[in-house]
Amino acid sequence: MGHTRRVVPFTELGRGDVGRVGGKNASLGELTRRLTDAGLRVPPGFATTADAYEELLSGHGLRTRIQDQLDRLHDGVALEDVGAGIRSLIMGEPLPEVLTAEIVAAYEELGRELGRSDPGVAVRSSATAEDLPEASFAGQQDTYLNVSGAVQLVDAVHRCFASLYTDRAIDYRERMGFDHLQVALSVGVQLMVRSDLAGAGVIFTLDPESGFPNVVVVSAAWGLGETVVSGQTDPDEYTVFKPGIKDPALNPVIDVRIGAKRRKAVYAERGLTDTVDTTPEEQARRVLTDAEVRQLAEWAVAVEEHYGCPMDLEWAKDGITGDLAIVQARPETVQSRRRTTTLRRCRLTSAPGDALAEGIAVGEAIGAGAVCRMDTPVDLERFPAGAVLVTSITDPDWEPVMKRAAAIVTDHGGRTSHAAIVSRELGVPAVVGTGNATATLRDGAAVTVSCTEGSRGKVYAGRLPYEETETDLSALPATRTRVMLNLADPSAAFRWWRLPADGVGLARLEFIVAHQVKVHPMALLHPERLDASDRCAIDQLTEGYLDRGRYFTERLAYGIARIAASRWPDPVVVRTSDFKTNEYAKLLGGRPFEPVEANPMIGWRGASRYYSDGYREGFALECQALRRVREEMGLTNVSVMIPFCRTLEEADKVLEVMAAEGLRRGENGLKVYVMAEIPANILLAQDFAERFDGFSIGSNDLTQLTLGVDRDSEALAHVFDENDPAVTTLIRILLPRVQTLGRPVGLCGQRPSDDPAYAAFLVRAGIDSISVAPDSFAAVKQHVAAAEESRYGEDRTAPIGIRPAQADQPSAA
Repeated sequence: MGHTRRVVPFTELGRGDVGRVGGKNASLGELTRRLTDAGLRVPPGFATTADAYEELLSGHGLRTRIQDQLDRLHDGVALEDVGAGIRSLIMGEPLPEVLTAEIVAAYEELGRELGRSDPGVAVRSSATAEDLPEASFAGQQDTYLNVSGAVQLVDAVHRCFASLYTDRAIDYRERMGFDHLQVALSVGVQLMVRSDLAGAGVIFTLDPESGFPNVVVVSAAWGLGETVVSGQTDPDEYTVFKPGIKDPALNPVIDVRIGAKRRKAVYAERGLTDTVDTTPEEQARRVLTDAEVRQLAEWAVAVEEHYGCPMDLEWAKDGITGDLAIVQARPETVQSRRRTTTLRRCRLTSAPGDALAEGIAVGEAIGAGAVCRMDTPVDLERFPAGAVLVTSITDPDWEPVMKRAAAIVTDHGGRTSHAAIVSRELGVPAVVGTGNATATLRDGAAVTVSCTEGSRGKVYAGRLPYEETETDLSALPATRTRVMLNLADPSAAFRWWRLPADGVGLARLEFIVAHQVKVHPMALLHPERLDASDRCAIDQLTEGYLDRGRYFTERLAYGIARIAASRWPDPVVVRTSDFKTNEYAKLLGGRPFEPVEANPMIGWRGASRYYSDGYREGFALECQALRRVREEMGLTNVSVMIPFCRTLEEADKVLEVMAAEGLRRGENGLKVYVMAEIPANILLAQDFAERFDGFSIGSNDLTQLTLGVDRDSEALAHVFDENDPAVTTLIRILLPRVQTLGRPVGLCGQRPSDDPAYAAFLVRAGIDSISVAPDSFAAVKQHVAAAEESRYGEDRTAPIGIRPAQADQPSAA
């Protein structure tokens, strides 16, 4: 075997060498050879080959002895006994002398190239069946960090060889149908990046929860990256809009979420690593700047384009040089394998009550069972199949337990933690990073784990009823009437990207303000009017922001941007805030700025607030957020819609205020729409059409003001009817009046979702678009198609040709 290459530098490896050095090392070689000239930074290193591993197995009949142990497994011997036996066999067989000599020589050469002796290196296992597009072996074998010196290095390589037979690795190969002895192990030796003095994390070139392909998601924590992957810490998360990356004039970072980051991995005083607490300052501070996030995203997109598939990468930042580097890259193996034409949905069918615990939702499913709290995974038999696993964190040793669980709940971890990654691959719903699940969930108690309510997963008491539905999106009919979405929660926006909708007809700012900003905008600008308690609460919420107005605009912009990115380049119509005074007063710090009204429903709301002294500054912040989304982030598919605009004079004042804040109708393609929810909007429709680019019928308010019925009144509920002839007549009047002027008209409301006959009425009336809740989309699309077929026959999918002036106009709703 004199010609055998036992050790090969990354510079001589490529993606075709998976069988030789495993997926991880082949990928590092590919990145080093093909992408470093394009600016990608990859720490240097080398890899042992599969031949070197096979040489070890050939010594003293080791292969036969391993097979004997595997036969015991198939005869019913416990997995942990078999795994321990094989690892003992491998560690008991000395590495071939020639292999040891080549490893040490390559290590010394690496030191000479770097100009230092005994450089610290990462020693990582790379199985020859690893990181394939159809399966991920991430975390199955061992990794050793901060390895220094030849003796420590050779020992780490030997331990990596043995880790091919950890219990979790054996179990995974059994489950995935791989022949154990056909899988060899390569070991990668790579220069350590001093991220113990800075930070590290994970990158996905799609949204790991929904599979939405138009973003890069970067997670980041202080110290070495093992705390992020293992779930020991709750990292920051940065979302980058891919289409904006290549325009240097834009800032494509469309969302930033600061994680708790309470733990970090650092170099230990006597070799390898240790995990310590972070400081309060580190917990509050971002790990990465926008410029650094952008750099990582650019590299990730370059890797994705090179490989031609979504990627899962690991990165690190050197705290001495400040340099960023990519230290691993593998194909993403969960979302990229899902059928994009099928939408599977779960929903609870009864009111759940208050959540016992909540955290980050992983997956889009529901699971129920009895709580089984476990501190370690050693007692597999104690965990009954179909139970809900509740633990602090998971690592690869937990996988035999995890695959038996109906759901998984952890105290710690983020969306890129081990628990999250494995749960997605297993198709098991998980709620990670709850902080307190092990303390609050009683062992043996029945619970329901729901990951279908946005980004926050929740654990409820009892086994709650739920239903699962599956929709073949490819079978949905085409329609000439645009069917769009009503969206409010930015964190849930990506999950609907597969729906063939024509955009977002109504994005409500109120949800973003209430749930992500949480503070009345005027309270941020005028803290002198607040009591001590509210000032203290706002100080805590806005920590790190010297400019409190910037806190509002940044959080609001991030929320709008996620919704806009989810449908790019289709139109997204954002309605400016339409809280009533009693709702505004409930925001933190809101009471001093809101009057007490007898009937807030028809009080100081919508357009009347935007130019008034009492809210003009707050509306300016809304405008600044919208301008940031359009101009800085590049999401020019965002249009603006003004609610509850009572008079023409009011319309002029609002447009004047918007222009003063840099939002001028028609400039940079900006369209401004108006809600048609007051009879005045319809009686003076042609005059409003001179001021706005389109109309969106708010059927609830239009019915309320046409019939003189408080829509919240239980006593008058029998009178409130959107199908009343007075209301439908107004709709019939509005459509031709403004459509002949090239102004589209849409309707955003629940009625078309609940009543196919109402959808048919709108189609017959010639509505341009109907905007509905995402879970109603498929049904409404079918109702609209049926109505169009009845009206237009075979020509139902042809473009509407009677109003040529509006041909290039997006729908208002």
